[in-house]
Amino acid sequence: MQHQNLAKRYRASRRRQRGDVSDEDMDTNFSQSTGPDNVGIMVLMGQVHAMECRFWAWERSTDWWDRIVLQVWDDSQGLRNFRIRKGTFMELCDLLSPALRHKNTKMRAALTVEKQVAIALWKLAMPYSYQSVGNQFGVGKSTVGAAVMQVANAIKDLLISRVVTLGNVQVIVDGFAAMGFPNCGGAVDGIRIPILAPEHEAGEYINHKGDFSIVLQALVDHKGRFTNINVGWPGKVHDTRIFRNSGLFQKLQEGTLFPDQKITVGDVEMPIVILGDPAYPLTPWLMKPYPGSLDSSQELFNYR
Repeated sequence: MQHQNLAKRYRASRRRQRGDVSDEDMDTNFSQSTGPDNVGIMVLMGQVHAMECRFWAWERSTDWWDRIVLQVWDDSQGLRNFRIRKGTFMELCDLLSPALRHKNTKMRAALTVEKQVAIALWKLAMPYSYQSVGNQFGVGKSTVGAAVMQVANAIKDLLISRVVTLGNVQVIVDGFAAMGFPNCGGAVDGIRIPILAPEHEAGEYINHKGDFSIVLQALVDHKGRFTNINVGWPGKVHDTRIFRNSGLFQKLQEGTLFPDQKITVGDVEMPIVILGDPAYPLTPWLMKPYPGSLDSSQELFNYR
């Protein structure tokens, strides 16, 4: 029967080509006989012209991003949700655009740089799932994951060396002196950043609190701004081991991080030092608190 119907449609097509059949008759035949298999056959026979596919994606609402965030939100709302003012956000997008600007394809329209950065900041600022962030911005959860990684890599490649830098050492030294500690160029510490358990050697990433984490070691100035970072060690590793294996330790040991600027304390010449908690080693260039029972001067030193 299917072969008979196919033959009938083919003869009708030939009659139409000769002008014997009206368009109305042909539309009726088409609507009554199409199905997934039949349409494919008809495309091959030339009865139906295949259409070029463009932007294959599920329809999702982007009104919240397009109409609310971009047009209505002010600086206070941006700070509350993205942890950044709108002017700073636009400056960030401009700096990252060389790495994040993509072209449209036949499969989908490329996300704007602004939307990629916003998705990444939202995910990093809020404890939401990729799915919920995707619903918020009108994209799929895989798109959220890709945006987070691409923005993070762009920041690492284009901005880290410009932002995480020592800057003016004398300003930093003066800042710490005003807080009560002389000839100081920074304070060092480590923080455990929670991660999902890795597939291999997961036990190495369990910290003393029982969480899976990696370690960020940071040197900061008198205002708490990063001037040197080291990130990626498993959470189980002690801060001292991380410090001794870092580029920061090597520069301090070689005396190449700070200028050769000494002051005299009592009868000792003191170079520019950094401050650390009891986990760090005591060296001529790293000061740590006094342990144990303390007198008043030692307590004041520890407080400073």
